[in-house]
Order: sequence, then C-alpha cells, then structure tokens
Amino acid sequence: MSRGAGWLAGAAGVAAVGSAAGVSMARSLRRRVTDEDPHRDEDFELLDADRSCVVTTSDGVPLAVREVGPEDAPLTVVFAHGFCLRMGSFHFQRVRLTEHWGAQVRMVFFDQRGHGQSGDAPPETYTVEQLGRDLEAVLAVMAPKGPVVLVGHSMGGMAVLSHARQYPQRYPTRVVGAALISSAAEGVARSPVGEILKNPALEAVRFTARYAPKLVHRGRGAARSVIGPILRAASYGDEKISPSVVAFSERMMHDTPIATLVEFLHALEVHDETAGLETLRRVPTLVACGDRDLLTPKEYSQEMADVLAKSELVIVPGAGHLVQLECPEVINDALVRLVERATPSKLTALTRRVTQRVRSDD
Repeated sequence: MSRGAGWLAGAAGVAAVGSAAGVSMARSLRRRVTDEDPHRDEDFELLDADRSCVVTTSDGVPLAVREVGPEDAPLTVVFAHGFCLRMGSFHFQRVRLTEHWGAQVRMVFFDQRGHGQSGDAPPETYTVEQLGRDLEAVLAVMAPKGPVVLVGHSMGGMAVLSHARQYPQRYPTRVVGAALISSAAEGVARSPVGEILKNPALEAVRFTARYAPKLVHRGRGAARSVIGPILRAASYGDEKISPSVVAFSERMMHDTPIATLVEFLHALEVHDETAGLETLRRVPTLVACGDRDLLTPKEYSQEMADVLAKSELVIVPGAGHLVQLECPEVINDALVRLVERATPSKLTALTRRVTQRVRSDD
C-alpha cells in the first residue's frame, strides 16, 4: 500500500471511530445546553483590547501576549491555557479578578505555540517539555523581577509542572505559588477517553501532519470527527451551561490547527512531569477540577494534592474539564485564596481589605 493510500485508510478509520465513539457524547452535550443564557452579551474577545506584545521563544516561535494591571504591581499572575484553547479561556478570570485585585496584581496571558495568535512551530517541538521552556521565556520578558504566581489549566498546568522540573531554582525565590486546574502530572491514557485517543488512525493523521503537511487539510474533518465530540462532551458537566460559553469554547477548539491538535494530543498521552511536583512542594498551590471531567478525572487532581503539602484541593460538583469557564466564581475565589497564601503579608493585607470593602458595598 502506498503512503498516500495508507494515510487515506487511516483517515477513514478516524471517521469511523468518530461516528461510533462520539455520537453519545455529542448527544450528551446537547442535553447540557439551556435556553437560558446569562452570558449572551459577554464580550469574549475582551483580552484582545489589553496591552499586547510578542515574546519570542528560544527556538524562534512568536508567542502572543496580553497583560492587564499596573506594570509595577507588587505581584504578577501568569496564566497558561489548555489544549485546543487560547488565552481567552481565562476570560472570566481576567474580568472578575481585575476588579477584585485592582492595582495590586498584574495579570499576564499568552497563547501557547500553535494556538490562538501565536506562531506555528516544527511539529517535533509540540511537547510538554517545550511548553515549560516557553513559559520560562514569557517570565523572562514579562516578569523579570518580583514575585510570580503561575496558573495553568489542563495542558497549561502540565506546562507549569514542566517549568517546575526544569527550573527548580525559580521556586520559591521567584515563583511563590501555582495553580493546577483540570490537569495531570502524567499522561491521560488512564482517563475514560484514553483508549479512544490511542486509536491507530489518529497516528496516521499525526504522521501526515508531520511528514506531508500539504495533505493534512484532507484529514481535518476526519480527525475532528473523533476528537471534536470527545473534547466538546468533556468540556462541561452542568446541564444548564450557557450556550454562549459553549459556542465560545467550540470556536477556540475549531480554530486550532489540525497539526497542533494531533501533535499535542500525542504529547498529552505520553508526558510525565511528576518530578515537577517535588519542586511545587516548596510553594502554596491550588489543585482544582470538576468532578465530571472526562479528560483529567478528579483522581488525577487528588493524587497531585496528596503530594503537595501546601495545596488546597477544590473539586467542583457537576463541572467538566473547562471548570474555569463553567464555574468561574469558584475558581476565582480559590485563586484569591492562593494569592493570599502565596504573597507577602503586605499584599495579603491589602487584598483582604479590598475583599472586605467589596463585600460591605454589596
């Protein structure tokens, strides 16, 4: 069989698996959308209006960066987004925490390589280890001094762990706290969707994306037919999720290049950043997830929290993988507590006074 014929057979296999494995998940997703939409008028592109710059990684990839808050704020919080998403997946954190922290905190957001407005990169660099190095590049430019708290969702949490493993000297001298949201220290093969993600047909698409990129567009529909329903169904758990939030997250997933999707999918299956947990033991941490997360089930979070002596474990009832979009108030409150635990007493006192003032105004 020729390489082209083999690839086409693989693509057909992906489509077949997608039809069989994805239909129940797609139906489940439809049940979770309600006619009520509290976020109908939400501006999900708000981050695009924030101060912007480009950070170039060590291997020359341009990363799109946005920041909000004073440049001389006492603390910088850096957000790393997840698989098939972009920095906008922290929309509700950007909106609500800006109001809460005011001038005390600067928030930095960026698109991972191959995602959002950041540049594409050689497929062999789509690894969790490289994401840790990319995070260091962002910190070197955006937060060269002063305390930093890292917040990672899903693959972004794995990037935080990778950074902790590769740059342990930064903890706790520079990085004073970290949040791992809907994440895992090891590959996701143990999750309920692990067996589907091991389908050989996906490897065929990955091979094409790496060695025959001009042909990869022919496999877009086939690859998405198996991966798309899984991602969508795993994203949310509550039966009353806002249609606007669902549509926003689906746009992020759909806009992710197919090469990025299949390469990082493989990376998430095989990564092992458990060594990073030893470094994170030095700083206060937040470990959070939804109890209906199919991609990184709560057991992953529980295992990490058990290792991290200074951790707070938050398991959100009824929430799926995109817990920071589905239940933003719970995650925001947990991040506020993390900052209070991780920052110097002066900032903690200021943050608490702001909180008390807001509550008294209510």
